Amino acid sequence: MIDLAEVRDKLKEVYDPEIGVNVVDLGLIYKIEEPEEGYLYIEMTMTTPGCPAHDTLSEAVEWAAAQAFGVGLAKVEVVWDPPWTPERMSDEAKEFLNFR
Repeated sequence: MIDLAEVRDKLKEVYDPEIGVNVVDLGLIYKIEEPEEGYLYIEMTMTTPGCPAHDTLSEAVEWAAAQAFGVGLAKVEVVWDPPWTPERMSDEAKEFLNFR
């Protein structure tokens, strides 16, 4: 069984290059599941549908997740529903970005 907390820690190493905050604290990760042993499914979104880092970020999330112990395959699906809002950010991200 994959340790999903370890996966989340690995994903915190993936930063949005334009914003400078990791994808977890930014609130871009919607779901992390292990539907089959060794297979990881991740749902994520982007801050905007036209995000220029779309492919780069989703590929970086797949790679980072695959670094967790027990992950044989990681698959990322980018979804747009529900749409991302700044309220999804962690308190640390809001403070870093001076979001009030």
